[in-house]
This record gives sequence, structure tokens and C-alpha cells, in this order.
Amino acid sequence: MVRLYLLLFVVQIALAVIALISCLSAEEDEIRGLPRLLWVLVILFFPLVGSIAWFLAGRPATAKSGGGAPEPRRPLAPDDDPEFLGSLDAQQSQQDREMFDKWEEDLQRREDELRRKDNGDEGA
Repeated sequence: MVRLYLLLFVVQIALAVIALISCLSAEEDEIRGLPRLLWVLVILFFPLVGSIAWFLAGRPATAKSGGGAPEPRRPLAPDDDPEFLGSLDAQQSQQDREMFDKWEEDLQRREDELRRKDNGDEGA
């Protein structure tokens, strides 16, 4: 019986810690019901009931499926932004094209020099 009480106590503490982390990491304007400070106090003084109440009534509401157009999510880093990656591809492609054109010009110049040199050697 002691093991059962110990297990329930650990579950209650874990639930309270998770509820506190959720409460403290939520945006202030998204918290429902009470101000953040009151939610923290409720969770601390009534760990089981407060935690359950937080998850049912205080936590920010998640977007329901089919309830209008979802907000576009802002990329967190440049490598998550498809527009940024596309601009990099375009920029790299332009640089590659310029380098290829330079190589073509250099190759053409060298071929012309070799032809002139060969034509000059034949005429002598």
C-alpha cells in the first residue's frame, strides 16, 4: 500500500511540475481564466486539482481543425524559410552562370591564341 501512495505522490508531483512549466512558458495574452501568477499559486498550493484545472481551463487553446484558415507559422531560422532558401538557390545559380561564362571566354581566348600560334608556325 505504501508503494501505491508513493507512486501516486510521484505522479502528482510530476503533473504539477509539467503544469508549472506549461504555465510559465505560455504567452501572457493566451492564458485563459486567471492571470499567470494566480495559476502558478493554484498549481503550487493544490498540486493535483490545480494541475488538472490548468490543463482544462487555463492552458492556451489549441487551434481546432477546420476552424478557418490557420495562421502561417513564421520560420524560426533562415534555413527553415523556403523564400530564403529559394533566393539562395537563385543567387548561387547566377554565380554559377557567371563563372561558367568566364570559363567559356577564357577557353575561347586560349583556343584562339593556339590557332594563331599554329597558323603563325605553318606560315614560317
